[in-house]
Amino acid sequence: MAFFWQAVLACRNYLIVVFVPLVFLPLPLVLPTKEALCGYVIIVMALFWCTEALPLAVTALLPVLLFPLMNIMDSTTVSQEYLKDTNMLFLGGLMMAIAIEKWNLHKRVALGVLLITGVRPALLLMGFMAVTAFLSMWISNTATTAMMVPIAQAVMEQLHKSELESESIDQASEHTNKAFELQEKSPDSFKESEEKGNSNVLTAEEGRKRKERMEKKHLELSKGMSLCICYSSSIGGIATLTGTTPNLVLQGQVNYIYEENGGIINFASWFSFAFPTMLVLLVLAWVWLQILYLGFNFKKNFGCGASSAAKAKEKQAYEIIKEESKKLGKMTFAEIEVLIIFILLVVLWFTREPGFFPGWATVLFNKDGTSYVTDATVSIFVSLLLFILPSGFPNQETEGGGRFRAPPPLLSWKAVQEKMPWNIVFLLGGGFALAKGSEESGLSRWLGSKLTPLEKIPHPAIAFLLSLLIATFTECTSNVATTTLFLPILASMAEAICLNPLYVMLPCTLAASLAFMLPVATPPNAIVFSYGQLKVIDMAKAGFVLNILGVLTINLAINTWASSLFQLQTFPSWANKTGTCP
Repeated sequence: MAFFWQAVLACRNYLIVVFVPLVFLPLPLVLPTKEALCGYVIIVMALFWCTEALPLAVTALLPVLLFPLMNIMDSTTVSQEYLKDTNMLFLGGLMMAIAIEKWNLHKRVALGVLLITGVRPALLLMGFMAVTAFLSMWISNTATTAMMVPIAQAVMEQLHKSELESESIDQASEHTNKAFELQEKSPDSFKESEEKGNSNVLTAEEGRKRKERMEKKHLELSKGMSLCICYSSSIGGIATLTGTTPNLVLQGQVNYIYEENGGIINFASWFSFAFPTMLVLLVLAWVWLQILYLGFNFKKNFGCGASSAAKAKEKQAYEIIKEESKKLGKMTFAEIEVLIIFILLVVLWFTREPGFFPGWATVLFNKDGTSYVTDATVSIFVSLLLFILPSGFPNQETEGGGRFRAPPPLLSWKAVQEKMPWNIVFLLGGGFALAKGSEESGLSRWLGSKLTPLEKIPHPAIAFLLSLLIATFTECTSNVATTTLFLPILASMAEAICLNPLYVMLPCTLAASLAFMLPVATPPNAIVFSYGQLKVIDMAKAGFVLNILGVLTINLAINTWASSLFQLQTFPSWANKTGTCP
């Protein structure tokens, strides 16, 4: 019997791929309508995405096969959904991130900030969180975590080593003092040898306990440091439109479902909403991890009134960071170029259509109210510069006849191929294909009509419950798959109850990034877990509270600054497709 279950477990992916379509096959057979057929495809894809029986990108290709076979959409129309403006924005943003990684600019920024914050426990935690969150805004959270964890480990090892050395010096001085005491005492005092032996045993026992306390303290601080890196990489990604893929999924779905929205979700508007949200959540995460792993003694955590020995330990750990920074040397010509291009990209994104004054795109390129230039145009322009600009100056080889060599460009296609997650392009496309299929089949309208009873529930309660559901769901599924699956449904629900679609779509998109509880929830969690200091219970305990704090922060955001920014209290004309809402 044990062998049977072992075989089932080993072959579970094959069994899921075979049996899931068969179990739900009665749905399209009993109800041979387009709505039922499209619903069947969505159910099968949702279960494949949740179980990862097939690779996520492969599951995303199912509409290309099933929609034409079910007469929902023709093959050409489905295929056109797989490369939209949002995919181009994703590709351009990733190419910039690859260039930053290639020339080690991210490491220079990280070490520079850590040199400023110092190595006192609370400030060290804050420094690592601030750096990780900032880098995660622009490059992938996986790459950020993979770079930051070894730096954190080196600092922690040095701190621990300094503590052990300090402890051994203290013990040696204690033994020396005792030897002097023995020499000074009279011969009569040797009658108390038994008492001295007992005191030596007690001293050894004390030393052992002190060492155990130090080891425990080091382990707790290491756990806090590991968690602060993986959590802040997930939190930092929500701040920018290109920081994490769910943000791009939202932009793509809004632009696709509501073509007349006037580009309401762009880089500048998203940053204005998400950056303050990210800051609040980052501070709450810092305070929570500090309480959990450093204790309530904030005076000690900030190093106030520290002893000279403690200061010496901090100085040695600080030297480690300083040494790593020195190894990078001076900024190279290529690093300066990449930094300038990165700043240019951010400035162009912010000033394209900022909203409170006419942007350069509106003045120079957009005609008759049509937005020809988008954030994707900017990201592709900057990506092209990376392939054109040289990484140095031409040089002449002294050996072999003085052959002249041109410098390579800042970015090569080979480097892009190695680092680019192409599967996300198909995953984004699969989401757009599902949204189009739902619209063409009438499933969106049918679903919306069934959700009208929700109109009686207060809107803040709907947003809170949905974001809590998504935050729970994303712990065991990909955040991209989660948003791809839920956002079209949420849009239909919002239309049915005459609620601004962004009021539910925005919090649910951010909630998809709150994967804090399990090592398998997101790659950064898996990376820090692989170092062996954390147990699942450690991550679950810290992540549960942080999930609740995250959901509360997101709901605070949409009911305060986001409400005025996106006019969430009104039902927009671009969402009123049926004309039934006032």
